[in-house]
Amino acid sequence: MMLVLIENLSTFQNIIYIISSMLFITGIKMLGKEDTAVRGNFLSALAMFIAVSITFVNVVNPLIIIIGISVGAIIGSVIALKVKMTSIPEMVALFNGFGGLATFFIAWSEFSTTPENYFQYILIMLTTFIGGVTFTGSIVAYGKLSERLQIKKTSLITKLFTTIFYISLIYLIYSTFFTGIFEPNFDFYLILIILTLLGGIGFVLPIGGGDMPVVISLLNSFSGIAAAFAGLMLSNNVLIVAGSLVGASGLILTIIMAKAMNRSIGNILFVGYASSSSGSKTGETGEVKPINVSDSFLILENASSVLIVPGYGMAVAQAQHVVRELGELLEANGTEVKYGIHPVAGRMPGHMNVLLAEANVPYDVLVEPDDVNPTMDSIDVAVVIGANDVVNPSATEEPGSPIYGMPIIEVHNARTVFVLKRSMSSGFAGVQNPLFFKENTRMLFGDAKESIGGLVSEFKE
Repeated sequence: MMLVLIENLSTFQNIIYIISSMLFITGIKMLGKEDTAVRGNFLSALAMFIAVSITFVNVVNPLIIIIGISVGAIIGSVIALKVKMTSIPEMVALFNGFGGLATFFIAWSEFSTTPENYFQYILIMLTTFIGGVTFTGSIVAYGKLSERLQIKKTSLITKLFTTIFYISLIYLIYSTFFTGIFEPNFDFYLILIILTLLGGIGFVLPIGGGDMPVVISLLNSFSGIAAAFAGLMLSNNVLIVAGSLVGASGLILTIIMAKAMNRSIGNILFVGYASSSSGSKTGETGEVKPINVSDSFLILENASSVLIVPGYGMAVAQAQHVVRELGELLEANGTEVKYGIHPVAGRMPGHMNVLLAEANVPYDVLVEPDDVNPTMDSIDVAVVIGANDVVNPSATEEPGSPIYGMPIIEVHNARTVFVLKRSMSSGFAGVQNPLFFKENTRMLFGDAKESIGGLVSEFKE
């Protein structure tokens, strides 16, 4: 009787897991459109809640789980409520890291109970490595994104941790396939844990800030893969499905973003942007032509078409709301307004999309480089707000430039370009931007929020 009850509970649990998986898939699909993204996020969260709740059916000590969920929910809620939109990339990096840490602890727990077979042993070792690298790598990514961690790629400490990462990779292969096949050795496992956690630092530390969007996406994929492996270890269907979805989508996004930069994933992870190049011009290439808010207003007032290109500078200035207001005022004035969105603008995948969505900018006015570049010469004014590398003409005009070949938003072909920046500093790639010195470019120096706010005031007067 008890056995039948247990079997019935297990069947019921798996049915609920299937329902949760379907909700996950539906929720992720809905996240692809602005008008359904909120509901998609809710469905995904509901799926997770259902999956976690039904797991209590066969939990030995549910009190511990409840305490863990409560602590995590409180911490997560506080962070989500307090974090600024500009800090979303750092928060995403941390969330990736904690996802990796969770699977890391699952693998550790499973090893301590002695693997049942060699296949499970392999899963434990791989999950430990991927989860550990994801955790410490994400912490480093958080430090880079928040600019709390500024260590040069060529420094001794970077080279040391990078070496440890390669050693950890070699040791993973050795300890997985050449030892512990018949009798797992905890000493080998403990060494792997230490090397993995240190190696994760070395995996991300050499990668520059300009490549962080790709790295965040890749670490997100790693956390999903580790979760899928953990699901295989535990024979948990929903964990396998959810982990596979996150792992696959993160990897696809990583490939898309690497393609958007015209670089291979290997180049991003192990080479990075060069700081300089013999064929690139790193100094000034002409005379800068500043402009003030009043003169900018006069030009915008008479423009029939305007392209707004946001970058990280908009995020720093928290200018997304005044940017939307300016766009609405331009449209009321009879101007056609579009927003040029580069896939790697900002510091995380979809960073600009998130900021503009938060400001209620309609999704249908967002355009990608391939859509807007062919008609750029018909645009009266391109307003660049804090973007740099993604609008750098060196990518198309200077074969010797470190960013040559990278697809960009070709704003330099517009009739007039306004560049809103605090200073003449270069972008993450460390390459000067010839756009600043083009004949059709005007530099509007200052805080982006204040400058856009000034334009808004001019339109309202």
